[in-house]
Amino acid sequence: MSPDFSKKLLDWNKKENNRAMPWKGETDPYKIWLSEIILQQTRVEQGWAYYEKFVKAFPTVHHLAKAPSQKVFKLWEGLGYYTRCKNLIETAKKISKDYNGKFPNSYEEIKSLKGIGPYTAAAIASFAFNLPYAVVDGNVERVLSRYFGINTPVDTTSGKKIYAELANAFLDKKQAGIYNQSIMDFGAVICKPQNPLCKVCPQQKDCQAYKHGLIEILPVKAKKLQKKERWFYYFIIEFDGGIYIRERRENDIWQSLYEFVLYEAKHAITEKDMLRSDVIKHVFGKQKIAINKISNVYKQQLSHQTIHVQFIHIAITKPILVEEYLLIRRKDLMKYPFPKSIAVYLNELKVS
Repeated sequence: MSPDFSKKLLDWNKKENNRAMPWKGETDPYKIWLSEIILQQTRVEQGWAYYEKFVKAFPTVHHLAKAPSQKVFKLWEGLGYYTRCKNLIETAKKISKDYNGKFPNSYEEIKSLKGIGPYTAAAIASFAFNLPYAVVDGNVERVLSRYFGINTPVDTTSGKKIYAELANAFLDKKQAGIYNQSIMDFGAVICKPQNPLCKVCPQQKDCQAYKHGLIEILPVKAKKLQKKERWFYYFIIEFDGGIYIRERRENDIWQSLYEFVLYEAKHAITEKDMLRSDVIKHVFGKQKIAINKISNVYKQQLSHQTIHVQFIHIAITKPILVEEYLLIRRKDLMKYPFPKSIAVYLNELKVS
């Protein structure tokens, strides 16, 4: 196995890597942090526009820390994994208050911040401060697994240890930031998950997966994601020119986003079932209601579950008395952050 892995990687980066991203080469730890949090479980193509919107709206960590949470969540709307946004707000407030707006410049201090794990801490430490910490993301694991022919699953404790040790062993410690960006770009551009560009790969000669026909097999994952299905029935209740919404506070998907009156079922249900639900009794009491319109079924695919969503329009003559619901003017609805399926439906209804 060639000891020139790092040299070949850096040569490729210098001569051939033309992958463009707005945060590439950035040394401001605030902007690096923003980009890394946005890109967690998000494709670069999708995250790009969000990054630019956030930087424009909140040019410094102080701006983000002082912004109303509702405004930040609204800007995040559509990105998913909203815990990231919640942690973003909390960490911004801490850096603004406890560090006077300056990011800590040690790996351990960075890693102690809410929502920042070893990968993000290594990215900020190396890109902003050139500290010798290797990033280990999916791209890096794939490159190392194939190059060394490692079949230890990447999602096991022993696998994580192996990849972390290898990544740090090959890290060019004098130019850690450049090296980390190079290996991530290499995994995204050359050593891709499907149809990798082996024919033009500078590491081909020493790549064990290429030599032994293991490209399609490596890296290995031990766990298969168990996906579940859920059925959300949203009652859009109109009263006196307004619509009732509430903030999701449960420890569940979409926490801190807003929604209409919700009945969740374990399977698809009929209109009659909707009207008999406990939610209807709880919200309306003995008030008589009638359904005006029922939408088509919308589907929102999350990484671990499929949400089937249907909207039921109801007009009432008396207010509902459940405290958690707010009566919002129709024209003000779009000021609130909603899950993607609701935002899409409101957009179709041309609510503005």
